[in-house]
Amino acid sequence: MDGSPRVRGAVVAYWRTDQRTEPKKGKVMAHGMAHRRVTMNDVAKLAGVSLKTVSNVVNGYEFVRESTRRKVLEAIDELGYSVNVTAKSLRQGRSDIIGLCIPDPQVPYFARLLSSVTEEAHLRGRQVMFSPSGVSRQHELDLLHGPLSSLADGMIMSPLHLSVEDEPVIDVDYPLVIIGDQLPLTSFDRVTTENRIGIYNATTRLIEHGCRRIAIIGVHDGQTAGAAPLRLTGYRQALRDAGLPNDPALEIPAAMWHQPGGEEAVRRMLAAGLNPDGIVCMSDLLAAGVLQELRRQSIRVPQDVRVFGFDDSVDSQYLYPSLSSVNPNLREVARTAVELICDRIEGQSPTLAGVTVHGRVQFTAPSTIRERESSLTEAAD
Repeated sequence: MDGSPRVRGAVVAYWRTDQRTEPKKGKVMAHGMAHRRVTMNDVAKLAGVSLKTVSNVVNGYEFVRESTRRKVLEAIDELGYSVNVTAKSLRQGRSDIIGLCIPDPQVPYFARLLSSVTEEAHLRGRQVMFSPSGVSRQHELDLLHGPLSSLADGMIMSPLHLSVEDEPVIDVDYPLVIIGDQLPLTSFDRVTTENRIGIYNATTRLIEHGCRRIAIIGVHDGQTAGAAPLRLTGYRQALRDAGLPNDPALEIPAAMWHQPGGEEAVRRMLAAGLNPDGIVCMSDLLAAGVLQELRRQSIRVPQDVRVFGFDDSVDSQYLYPSLSSVNPNLREVARTAVELICDRIEGQSPTLAGVTVHGRVQFTAPSTIRERESSLTEAAD
């Protein structure tokens, strides 16, 4: 978390982005408020606006002018003001809290998703209560029906272990938005990334650079739903469309999409006598391990083999060489998921673009390709 004014204090209970209990020094201390609870009146005075305007900003009303909203948010940040969620929920019959369940916030992809959802929720006057969900299928079910669901007005979840067979037990009586392709169900609003198309475009780009033996790392054997099989499908389709053979030996499994998994995959690939001229990785963490092991083996990137990742994580541009990657547009995923859950909480019909099936929105965020040194020729650089 970067501690910016937009996200500070927006995640509560299970995951807090602000542990500060005292307001900032400066104006706050000059007003003598360091030892009493900051009120909405204090915020209004510092921002130079009415109490009603502060209330409108806190409650996320859209008709507040952006310059005014920014002044109020800056005053809130400076004073360390926080909403009394319990009192507010008793008055309004809701908590203005969104539950967020994602597998592992230490994984860069999910860390960015957490940060983006938190920021988008804060812009709408809501807080995010977070709990990690990646332990097991039962843990994911417990979160759907446990205390978090009672405290929050609605839930956003990115499951790893639930499947379509679990649909009967997933039935909940509150707004629920699913992120990802693990649960391809039309009974819930769902926001996904271009898993198939993203890998298709990355593979095609390697082909355009002259690669003819392209490996893919991160395959999950036997998995039929989720990101892995969709990305594998995109890879195979790109080869077919280019008239290239599909060699099953070049489809390299990696149970965990992390750096050690990428290193191990390269060792197994080379031990089997496979020498691809291009590698597509199903995550940037895998790609980081691939680059590391190729360097150990004195295999040059991109001269001997070109490498593509998926996620366009912040660290990808700082790897050596810098990593080409698929940007899944997580900001749009977060914005859409929060907009959907807020519309459902308010009892409104969603207005965003997307396919609607049985009254539920199925939205896919468009991806983009970010090419860097790991796939470009020296001339292209």
